[in-house]
Amino acid sequence: RRPEPQELAGMLDVYRRRGPTLTSREPAICFGMPFDGRNRTAPIYPLTALVLAAAGVPVVLHGGQRMPVKYGVTAAELFESLGLTLSGHPLNWVQTCLDRWHLALVHQPDHFPEADGLIEIRDEIGKRPPLASLELIWTSHRGDHLLVSGFVHQPTEARTWEALHLAGETNVLTVKGLEGGTDLPISRTCVAGRSESGNGERLLLNPREHGFAGPDPAWDNLPSWSQQAVAALSGQGELANALRWNSGTYLWLAGRCADQRAGIRRAEALLASEAALQLLTKMRQ
Repeated sequence: RRPEPQELAGMLDVYRRRGPTLTSREPAICFGMPFDGRNRTAPIYPLTALVLAAAGVPVVLHGGQRMPVKYGVTAAELFESLGLTLSGHPLNWVQTCLDRWHLALVHQPDHFPEADGLIEIRDEIGKRPPLASLELIWTSHRGDHLLVSGFVHQPTEARTWEALHLAGETNVLTVKGLEGGTDLPISRTCVAGRSESGNGERLLLNPREHGFAGPDPAWDNLPSWSQQAVAALSGQGELANALRWNSGTYLWLAGRCADQRAGIRRAEALLASEAALQLLTKMRQ
């Protein structure tokens, strides 16, 4: 069965005590996405992370290897296709990346092997086991941050809010994103919820209002995605509108811009100046 909020909060407490820890000097944004990856729509979040990092926003991602039930493409594979190897490093290296480049990927096999050892039972438990629910709300970051958690079904969102309230998280955004993740669709209005210091509000993020409406880019393969991704970091190609929409909206939600339109303008300026692409090049080196 699905875990109760208090059970999720207890599991989260164990992960916090036994798992890796990262910190940042500035308030961070932490993305909670399904560890079983993506296999239908093109991921935007690695590019969004680069734009946010180029704007000086610390970004913390986490994930693992390909795993059931979806066996979709992972964050580590996506960054690797861009020439950036973020797996296979010790945790202090990841902390250095966060300090220097404002970007960190906690790779479960490298940094939390105890949790990774539980993956083999996923197929036996089912499509949405408690572990998968937990991965959407856990972050290794300690300190001031916005925790963004993806969901598919409305009851999941309500359970997430209650569990994170019990766990003491005070700044939470839940997003009905693509494939249960945190990528904001451009094909529809995205339902989201914001809970900050105990005050909750419903957000309807409509790409049509900002000129970004269209089909969500489809996933093909890694070589194709990496070419599209590099183009998007220059504001070009099939992924560009989705990237403008996502990075601009998250700049606003992270408190770096006064409103959503200002966030989108900032994102467009960062892409036009190729700031995120330059950051990627520096990190490669």
